[in-house]
Amino acid sequence: MSDEELITLEELTVVCAVSTQWVQQRVAEGLLPERFDTLAVRRVRRMHALERDFDAAPELAALVADLLEELDALRAR
Repeated sequence: MSDEELITLEELTVVCAVSTQWVQQRVAEGLLPERFDTLAVRRVRRMHALERDFDAAPELAALVADLLEELDALRAR
């Protein structure tokens, strides 16, 4: 799957083992994009792990995911 290839909400929830409600809530809050690709899959997995493992608020998990994405981009350069 390329970064441009989109997946459905149902596929995202299965791949990331999260509920539809969990994703929809974060999309509504602007923490996840409305369209899902491989980058969204990575972001959902990171955010869910942070919320689950560290009891992080969704906003904090999204901020940490942003920072990790920036780090990945810098390392790729």
